[in-house]
Amino acid sequence: MCHIKSALIIFYESLRSYKNLNNYFLKRTVFIVFFSFALLAFANAQRPKVKNLPNYDDKLLHFGFTLGLNNMDFNFQRNALALQQDSLFADVSVADPGFHVLIVSDLRLGPYFNLRFQPGISFGQRKLNYLKDGESVREMTVASNYLDFPLLLKYKAKRINNFRPYLIGGVNVRYDMAARKDYDEESNVYVRLKPLDFYYELGMGLDFYLTYFKFATELKLSVGFKDVLVHEPAPGYEEYVRAIDRLTSRLVVLSFHFE
Repeated sequence: MCHIKSALIIFYESLRSYKNLNNYFLKRTVFIVFFSFALLAFANAQRPKVKNLPNYDDKLLHFGFTLGLNNMDFNFQRNALALQQDSLFADVSVADPGFHVLIVSDLRLGPYFNLRFQPGISFGQRKLNYLKDGESVREMTVASNYLDFPLLLKYKAKRINNFRPYLIGGVNVRYDMAARKDYDEESNVYVRLKPLDFYYELGMGLDFYLTYFKFATELKLSVGFKDVLVHEPAPGYEEYVRAIDRLTSRLVVLSFHFE
């Protein structure tokens, strides 16, 4: 159980370092992870005599699919001079949950390590809110439809009966198909995003070995390190882009793997 405790500490501290994440969603997802590990402890106490899929982890290559939820957010570096001139403060007011569908390709590297490639598509949106003197003056819904190309390294702890906790980390390339080349006057959205972005990812999960397949729950933090804001403002609405110096994207991702 020491692997489980260490994984919880590492990932929870990573989440706590991002104060602007949607707190309600964060509490729910962390609760799900802790609840899953509580189930593991209970199941371990039962000590079943029969192991499901005893040779599953010896496969060199296996495939599956993923369904899940995500919570998209922005990290802002604001323009202090523009804030003084325009008195506009940009923030994410509500981070609506989105969803994703992925394909799992898993290559065994050894008894405790696997290399995973999980291409797919993610849908979500962020409500960008502009405040002036503490009052909301404009809210814009910024939608994103990502093509995901993550390459991840998975470290598995020792299997406990029909359960196995793990840590996962790596990089992801995302291409936003909803990113617009030009401003749409009818949408009343005066911020545009660059389509290509790069992320580093860190997460933890729990494999459940069932009778006919392996099921896993996974919670992951995905942090973009590229400025995705298009700094060319819409004519007549320059203050909305001017209020932001740098804009990076990040996601909290809850996945359910079927392998």
